Amino acid sequence: MTLHWVPATERTDLLADPVALAVPDVGGVEVAEIDPELADTAAFCERYGVRLDESANCVVVAAKRGGETRYAACMVLATMRVDVNGVVRKHLDARKASFAPMSDAVELTGMEYGGITPLGLPGDWPVLVDTHVAEHARVVIGSGVRRSKLAVSGAALAGLKSAEVLSLAG
Repeated sequence: MTLHWVPATERTDLLADPVALAVPDVGGVEVAEIDPELADTAAFCERYGVRLDESANCVVVAAKRGGETRYAACMVLATMRVDVNGVVRKHLDARKASFAPMSDAVELTGMEYGGITPLGLPGDWPVLVDTHVAEHARVVIGSGVRRSKLAVSGAALAGLKSAEVLSLAG
């Protein structure tokens, strides 16, 4: 099946509300409609012919220290794993870091699980972009909903206001 990419600003109906508000500030973002049953990375890549190293996942992390919980988003290529307990925990100066519970991630982002993306996240969340993602000319990421995907340059992700580029793999 072929993906039909169009400028995301022309198809905001395919975006979660916070993503639709953020897209005009990023520029060059494209969107393609997909089967929502195939939104999970492996199934999406297999069905639509996108390589795993061209797809990036957004992982929401809950970092705890002194009774306070802070959230961050981590962007890594689908071929990589985020070192949550090492690199991310230390970078966020947390005592404990873990993947955020699905219900918290969905509620706090206003996005669907399986479609969470760094575009449109709460402004006080750091977006930790792995160096491999930042170097990519174009990566496929979530759109905030399961029925579409975004294509965006790694440089655009690295240029988000709250973005920090670092090596996230352990």
